[in-house]
Formats: sequence, structure tokens, C-alpha cells
Amino acid sequence: MSDKELRPKSDKQAIDQFIHQVQKLPSQGGGQGRLIFALDATASREATWDQACHLQSELFMAARDLGGLAIQLCYYRGFGEFKATKFVTETGQLLNLMNGVSCLGGHTQIKKVLAHAVKETRKESVKAVVFIGDCCEEPVDELCHSAGELGMLRTPVFMFHEGTDAHARAVFQQVSKLSGGAYAPFDRNSPQILKDLMAAVAVYASGGAKALEDFSSRSSAEVKRLTKQIR
Repeated sequence: MSDKELRPKSDKQAIDQFIHQVQKLPSQGGGQGRLIFALDATASREATWDQACHLQSELFMAARDLGGLAIQLCYYRGFGEFKATKFVTETGQLLNLMNGVSCLGGHTQIKKVLAHAVKETRKESVKAVVFIGDCCEEPVDELCHSAGELGMLRTPVFMFHEGTDAHARAVFQQVSKLSGGAYAPFDRNSPQILKDLMAAVAVYASGGAKALEDFSSRSSAEVKRLTKQIR
């Protein structure tokens, strides 16, 4: 990977590139989409877990007029603990599931997230995977292999990266690229950025690239400006 790819981008550049990548993805079919919402629940993520609890409703709200979403919460924490809930279709259900989880110290288990997504997609189509994390402590090649499988299955992974860890950035970029998804960094002190990105993925998962373009045209001045720059 070149130094240019590893160089941190500004928030504006990152969102600009993210929306551009999502708009180039293949169109999804109609009807309710299934989305996996995966989070790192190790100790370093406690503050952002709380933030994600507040923002998770954006996933449902953005998709409700496009056939809706069924969302499955996945998380890892502690010593090898990985959990996946049932798929839910209402924000209150997802919030209750998230509120029942506390963060525990431990190593990352992104491989389990990706392997689970492959398994779920083989059973029934998963339109997108959202992952929120801040670091990676696993063999890169194994993650890339699973990401490639998801790419073959047309299940893009959207890697939302909290913080500035250079190794995590490089790995997350590779995972998103191989799966056909997109990468975007965010800062826990800028919740609006995460809110906009989550909404963008929800719209894509429920209505496809065209729906995202329409959504952008009705969104905030910032999103409109970024969309105009892409055209």
C-alpha cells in the first residue's frame, strides 16, 4: 500500500470519498434489506459504544421509506467472546439489545465478524455489513480472505474507523476494498459524521445506489455539497 493511501484524510475528504464509493456500488433489489451492525466492544470502545446506542436509530429512520431494514447486532469483547443477536426491525429492539452489553477488555475478533457475515449471507442475502472499531490485532491475510469471500457474495463491508491508528486504517481499507464496500474514519467528538455515514449505508442497504443519490439530494447542506462534487 502506498504512502498516499496511508496518509490520513480530512473529515470532508473522507466523507466525500465514502459517498463516492457507495454510489458506485451495484443497485440492491427492492424490499426489506438485511444489515449486520458489528461493533468492537472491548474496553477502549466504551465511549463510542454509548454514542452508537444514541445514533443507531439513524439506520432505521433512513431506511423506513425504502422497504425498511432488518438489523442484526454483532459484537466481540473479553476473552474470545463473540455474540450475534436475532435480526430486529425496530429501533427500540436494537437499542434494548445494545443497552444489555457492557464493554470488556480483550483482543479484536474481526475475523469472527467477517466469518459470521459469510455464514449469514450464504443462508439469506445480507445487503451490507457495518463495522465500527478502532484497532486490529489479527493476521491481515485471514481478514482479507474473508473480505474477499464477502465480495464474491456481493455483501459489502463498511469499515468505520475511530481514531488514527495507522495499522488499523491500512487493514480496514483493505477489508472494505476486497468486500466491495467503503472505509471512513470518524472522531467520537464529531457524532454528526458517524450519523451521516450510518444513514448513507442504511439507504444503500434498503434501496441501492440510486436511493442513496436521492437521499443525498434531500439531506443536509454538507451532504448535498459533497454529492454535487461527485457528479
